[in-house]
Amino acid sequence: MDALDVARWQFGVTTVYHFLFVPLTIGLSVLVAILQTMWHRTGNERYLKLTKFYGKLFLINFAMGVVTGIVQEFQFGMNWSDYSRFVGDVFGAPLAIEALVAFFLESTFIGLWIFGWDRLPKRAHLASIWAAAIGTNLSAYFILAANSFMQNPVGYRINPDSGRAELTDFPAVLTNKVALITFPHTLAGSFLVAGSLIVAVGLWHVIRNRDSADAGAYRFATKFGSWVVLAASAAVLFTGDIQGKIMTDVQPMKMAAAEGLYTTESPASFSVLTIGSLDGSREVFAIKIPYLLSYLGTGDPNGTVHGINDLQAQYATQYGAGSYTPIIPVTYWSFRFMIAFGMAAGAIALLVLWSQRKGRTPSSRWLLRAGLAMPVLPLLANSFGWIFTEMGRQPWIVFGEMLTRNGVSRSVSLAEVLTSFTAFTLIYATLAVIEVKLLLRYAKAGVPDVSEQPPTDDTDDAERPLAFAY
Repeated sequence: MDALDVARWQFGVTTVYHFLFVPLTIGLSVLVAILQTMWHRTGNERYLKLTKFYGKLFLINFAMGVVTGIVQEFQFGMNWSDYSRFVGDVFGAPLAIEALVAFFLESTFIGLWIFGWDRLPKRAHLASIWAAAIGTNLSAYFILAANSFMQNPVGYRINPDSGRAELTDFPAVLTNKVALITFPHTLAGSFLVAGSLIVAVGLWHVIRNRDSADAGAYRFATKFGSWVVLAASAAVLFTGDIQGKIMTDVQPMKMAAAEGLYTTESPASFSVLTIGSLDGSREVFAIKIPYLLSYLGTGDPNGTVHGINDLQAQYATQYGAGSYTPIIPVTYWSFRFMIAFGMAAGAIALLVLWSQRKGRTPSSRWLLRAGLAMPVLPLLANSFGWIFTEMGRQPWIVFGEMLTRNGVSRSVSLAEVLTSFTAFTLIYATLAVIEVKLLLRYAKAGVPDVSEQPPTDDTDDAERPLAFAY
């Protein structure tokens, strides 16, 4: 084990942990805005209760996400300085816009939304949550544009003197075909997570508090969240299909690794299950669906999908001697876990809707257990999707331009990386406990009482103390 190995583990752990918050923040910001819009248009108190209830869960998650995201930035300078030096000119523009425009937009208007209840006009207050939601989604786009450069470098040139990548075409970076499909795919995955949380919390209250005065609000929440999950599941499948074809075009080795396809095939079958040799060099047993991989990769059931062995030989000739094959078991299984966990969430959403058909009230304990598992399933799907995306690109940190082993800081020792890795792990473990306890506490508390009217005395509004809305 050397500093590179620990640095990779540290970045992987912090990235996966941080991304547990990201999809919920992205999806829940929009869904809370939709709920408040429904209240604004109808005046139905039920929607106001749900807006404040799920808005509180959104704010807890947002705060934790910001804290964990800051750690992400530190690591570039700590353990990956050579990588930062190489891509800094390219990444500077999208990440600067993300910080100065998108994050400023979301953080400012979230503040106005939190403290603006009964202070801002209703339309202005509604506009605040929508502005925050737009900022959150814009932030995701600029970050994904930077990540897409790592998958498919565009709009740059290599300076022969400094050896750095220099930005030559900023619009090309923003319109990278990988970014254009990764963004809607990520949004769909985010709504899958957010909708699942709404279902899980609502279903718990429907079954446990069926005689509550707010039972109608919880029933609506479970239906609303279930339809969001189903729509998001369809969007994930649609965008994922396009993403697979683009991936085959720009990173054919990743598609071959996802299938464990060693030899070029036309047509190529998709394996539901493959058992390979101990060294991962050949297939021993497989259960396959004919033509499916060709369609996923090329859009043609008879299309050609290049195998690992042929691509390895091609890359060795193109880039020099060495292994250009990712860890096959990781890419193979992460790809399948991503699909399986996402489909499971959609299936549970269907069961929840079926259980409430014709005004029925769900009561099954098994359904409650399945519903409570819902938020975890799409989170796992998202996490395995990113593990596949990043591990499938290996050994490149910037595909075709920089190997991962060349991006690590050369001045950082193994002991230093181990120290920071241990510190970050302990911090994240503490934050995880805090996050879960806060979410459970406020989720169990239920929707707030919104019947209380604002003060009607003659006190000057400017003299009233600024109070947190919740």
